[in-house]
Amino acid sequence: MQKFRLYETRSKFYMIGRDKNRTFWRVLKIDRLEPSELNIFEDSTLYSDIECCDLLRRIHEGNKSTGGLKFVTTCYGIIGFIKFLEPYYMLLITKRRKIGTICGHTIYAITKSEMVPIPHAIERSKMAYSKDENRYKKLLCSVDLTKDFFFSYSYNVMLSLQRNLSDHNTTGQSLYETLFVWNEFLTRGIRNNLQNTSWTVALVYGFFKQVKLSISDNEFNLTIIARRSRHYAGTRYLKRGVNEKGRVANDVETEQIVFTDARGGRPMQISSVVQIRGSIPLFWSQEASRLNIKPDIILSRKDSNFEATRLHFENLVKRYGNPIIILNLIKTREKKPRETILRAEFANAVRSLNKNLKGENRLRFLHWDLHRHSRCKATNVLGQLGKVAAYALKLTGIFYCPVTSNVRLDGFSHYSYTENNNVTDHCITEQASINKDNVDKETEIINCYCSSDENKDYSVKPQMLQSGVLRTNCIDCLDRTNVAQYAYGLAALGCQLQALGFVETPYIDLDNPLAKELMEIYESMGDTLAFQYGGSAAHNKIFSERRGQWKAAAQSQEFIRTLQRYYNNTYLDGDKQKAINLLLGHFQPQQGNPALWELDSDQHYTVKKHGLYVADDSVRSTIKRSLSDGNILSESDTTIRNLNVTNDQNSSEKPDKRFLSGSTPDIYTCGSDICHCRQIYVNGQNCESDHICYDEHGDACDCSNFLDVDWLSSSGNSCEEELLERSTSISSENIANELITTETSASESGSSIKGRQSGEELNKDSKYSESFERWITQGEMLFI
Repeated sequence: MQKFRLYETRSKFYMIGRDKNRTFWRVLKIDRLEPSELNIFEDSTLYSDIECCDLLRRIHEGNKSTGGLKFVTTCYGIIGFIKFLEPYYMLLITKRRKIGTICGHTIYAITKSEMVPIPHAIERSKMAYSKDENRYKKLLCSVDLTKDFFFSYSYNVMLSLQRNLSDHNTTGQSLYETLFVWNEFLTRGIRNNLQNTSWTVALVYGFFKQVKLSISDNEFNLTIIARRSRHYAGTRYLKRGVNEKGRVANDVETEQIVFTDARGGRPMQISSVVQIRGSIPLFWSQEASRLNIKPDIILSRKDSNFEATRLHFENLVKRYGNPIIILNLIKTREKKPRETILRAEFANAVRSLNKNLKGENRLRFLHWDLHRHSRCKATNVLGQLGKVAAYALKLTGIFYCPVTSNVRLDGFSHYSYTENNNVTDHCITEQASINKDNVDKETEIINCYCSSDENKDYSVKPQMLQSGVLRTNCIDCLDRTNVAQYAYGLAALGCQLQALGFVETPYIDLDNPLAKELMEIYESMGDTLAFQYGGSAAHNKIFSERRGQWKAAAQSQEFIRTLQRYYNNTYLDGDKQKAINLLLGHFQPQQGNPALWELDSDQHYTVKKHGLYVADDSVRSTIKRSLSDGNILSESDTTIRNLNVTNDQNSSEKPDKRFLSGSTPDIYTCGSDICHCRQIYVNGQNCESDHICYDEHGDACDCSNFLDVDWLSSSGNSCEEELLERSTSISSENIANELITTETSASESGSSIKGRQSGEELNKDSKYSESFERWITQGEMLFI
């Protein structure tokens, strides 16, 4: 159902919903007599238009003594229900606007929403009008649902295109439990009561942009979707790193979809590629300071076995398959250690995890100091990132399939695949490897809705499938990360257009109009995501230089954004975090317990089955971070002085007892425990075959998985500003030539982009170092 009308009597709300084609009407009843309970009843009868009007007339006649039936509002779906101290409130979408379509499915944004109190005014007590109740309402209303939230009635916009076309188990209520649905908590009550999702819409938070482009007289639709995870969600300095469940801060999935309409006997073609960003999966934090724009980074060593890091990457494998490619953009050298602390520990974590992984399951880890390379005049930053993107795409592949039908596809409301009359149950996106024989077989989508209201069979041949994902991070996962994601998106767009048959080679020059169009979209996405997490638009220095913007104007813009981010992080993010906690159900107010604003901070609380635990004061003064994405339940008794860390059921290791009970937290910002990778030089030459990892005391330790490379070329150019650091410039012609030589058709391999270069193939081109070849084929670490 897509359109609803809300009516009220003194004792009940009546919501009348109808389907898009006006073939049936349904009735939802909400009790208004109980001030603090939510009682919802669904009429199982399907009414016609005339029958529904007659029902409303009879309800009006039966309630004339108490004022009759009154129309309240027209709405387009229930966002959910929420209770603060006494009454329940119903959140409704009262206005919407179309922002795009995906294969005939309309995607909407919210234009206006309303919060309607459930109990009748006569039934409400003084608590409903209390100062605290109004403050909670004001706090929740500060979350602007008309900004960056989107939904669809017929397309599962919280899932990637590939998963939509392959996962048959994630339907109905389970869709709301996925990590990208932000009103999961708000809809939990009505979904559990009715055991359906007919009256609610699933809201995704992030970014959505769709444009129509053309190349060589071929038109196509380009859609960029960014989905922000609701787990461990929040603001920049209050949500950093990872929590005990392996969830990271600023976790965003970006999907790039390209599709063409069926014309002139040509089938509709669909392609998508997914990449992700997320905070460095370690326990670390920064405390917003009024005196310091760049606060110190505090790294906690409580998870010495990297269990939370392991959980994080295991979750990525379940979501996307192997391989997981990590692009780490943080700094390699600093006068005062900040980012380098995390760089060393992140490398140690990946090295530790890779000891128990083999082959394709190993994490592919690439360090690339974007800040350093962007300061080198001889470095083409976007060109070099594009090179990394091209190789990542060779490892993961993209999703592509043509859809043939006699009528326009109007919806995949229920997905069911048959292959030789056998149902395919597994989710392609979660396969560790893909059977090429299955890729070539024809699959059929059945039980779909068509524009002619008839069920048709649509023939789908998924010729390419994505397995694995590129994970990019810097410190905030905003500014530098967005530049790298654009480079990956541009490389992916070339592969997608090649799969659609629009271009012969996948390379798109940075001066191509398509590259400029794509850069504008990614820049817009970067600004949106930066506002959500950081409080200002993204720093787009590289994009500004690419556009030829006046340097003084660009510097002035960057300075203003720095101040704006500082102000928001220091003065406004506390209330913003509290509002997010209310929306997601992380904090649930209770009468008689401390109010949300009376608590010290969101970052000091974690929940276990026994209730609320507060960090020791000694920890409080040093580490400022959020420890859980669970509910924050206030307790009226004395504060518990122990910090309990949630231990995942899948974790085989117990939390570090020293951190739990010690009076001094096991935290460091720099010191002898940090491992620094140093490269050995003999007579000025780089010895790639012999690498030693040193700690601060000069003791050698096992570092066999760490590799340093002289980028991808054997000859590097020195950087004028940093004479000891090496860089190279990579020409566009080289990128194009390498992509052409490694190109494989779908008919030859079953999945053209999935074809991986072997070590022998790489050796044919002498300009690649052995270490880079090993990174491609074996998943070892790569330092640049």
